[in-house]
Amino acid sequence: MAAAPVWSVDPRTGKQREQVAVEATAQEVDAAVRAAHAARGSLADRAVRAAFLRGAADQLEAAKNQLVEVADAETALGPVRLNGELARTCYQLRAFADIVDEGAFLDVVINHPDDTATPPIPDLRRYKVPLGVVAVYSASNFPFAFSVPGGDTASALAAGCPVVVKAHPDHPGLSELVASVLRRAAAEQGIPAGVLGLVHGFEAGVELVKHPLVSAAGFTGSVRGGRALFDAAAARPAPIPFHGELGSLNPVVVTEAAAAERAEAIGTGLAGSMTLGVGQFCVKPGLVLVPSGAAGDGLVKSLTDAVSDTDSGVLLDHRMRDNFLAGVTERAGLPEVESPVTPGAGSEHTVSPGFLTVPAEKLVAEGAYDLLLEECFGPVTVVARYDDDAQANAVLSRLPGNLTATVQLSSGEAAGEGRGAEILAELTPLAGRVVVNAWPTGVAVAAAQHHGGPYPATTSTSTSVGGTAIERWLRPVAYQNTPEALLPLEVRDGNPLGLPRRYDGRLER
Repeated sequence: MAAAPVWSVDPRTGKQREQVAVEATAQEVDAAVRAAHAARGSLADRAVRAAFLRGAADQLEAAKNQLVEVADAETALGPVRLNGELARTCYQLRAFADIVDEGAFLDVVINHPDDTATPPIPDLRRYKVPLGVVAVYSASNFPFAFSVPGGDTASALAAGCPVVVKAHPDHPGLSELVASVLRRAAAEQGIPAGVLGLVHGFEAGVELVKHPLVSAAGFTGSVRGGRALFDAAAARPAPIPFHGELGSLNPVVVTEAAAAERAEAIGTGLAGSMTLGVGQFCVKPGLVLVPSGAAGDGLVKSLTDAVSDTDSGVLLDHRMRDNFLAGVTERAGLPEVESPVTPGAGSEHTVSPGFLTVPAEKLVAEGAYDLLLEECFGPVTVVARYDDDAQANAVLSRLPGNLTATVQLSSGEAAGEGRGAEILAELTPLAGRVVVNAWPTGVAVAAAQHHGGPYPATTSTSTSVGGTAIERWLRPVAYQNTPEALLPLEVRDGNPLGLPRRYDGRLER
């Protein structure tokens, strides 16, 4: 049987643009993984890795105009958004190069023998080594930052792990183009092209996670798809780590005092956050707890005005559009659910933003309204009107894990008055990032960032954004009573590589 063609599709029209590849066979997946496995030695030198990452950023910037043009044709995200995302991606590559240069990620710890300890301590030298080939599953909504050159790829390469990327079907042409750019940067450092493999097709993705030479996987996508791959990774004869970002409702709590103090600003801010990128951000606020009464009414009016003034937009593909329309129709059909601004179809290829309201009491007990506690991908949010703090807490207690949780406080509550600290305590178990008096959309690439959360937000406790994302692709190994001449350079007494380390209990920089 001939391999299925892979087409570039214009989401603005739903029409195929051009064939860019074919779906990979099991044999082609095997070849890509074996080529990556064979290339792992080329990443052993940290200086070469850092130069590769910086070169990749340079090459991406040099090809910026072509990359953005192709990305816009396949995603309809627009040049402004895509230029910003590409800039973020290049920054992230260079940030990981700096991390590689510094070397602290190797976590070097040396203990010399101590016969006086109980029990006695032998000579021990510990540091971290790369896991091996990493499978990366691209996201639809970030064709640069969470795709072929994104955080999973950048952090894996920084750790010394070759990568095989399963391209997302929403931007296959861009994926091919970016892969060629990264391989060009690899060639400049004498690194084989196989260090970055690229495969297309659903079956290829399944074959990839099952391949015996794949040592770990990173995924960003749906709960259904991610869970299937997670289960496959765990069911292997030798299970592997699967770092998946699956889905998130990103709840928001607006206190009564905050609503009374700045209802208009909160409503306007919420509208901007929930419609940003046509609601296709993984940290879009999908459930907002707003107090009943006049203060909450003012917030809803402000939200109504702002969302009503927001234009229709194109989703990443027509399957997502169909799912969005079906999802909002089903939710709006529940009794006592109202639509101050009705979300739905715009033109033949667009969707209109909107929001739904529901009494919070409907969400307290298990039942048909549980649908409102599930993520709906696109420009819609659910505003649940609560009567008192106990009712709001009861809704929060029913939520699954999330990437973010947000609270809007009054100035007095932010200064320590009222129950601000209590609300933070309620939100902290729910999410990996807790936001106060801001909005969750926008994930800074910073050392202190954490982009992850309890399941189903992610399948592990790790982050996929920020410097510590590198830790996902490393494992510790300790050498005991090993002669100096046989030790890796990273753990020798003289510290020939000049690494930060903990030496007999003392932190050395």
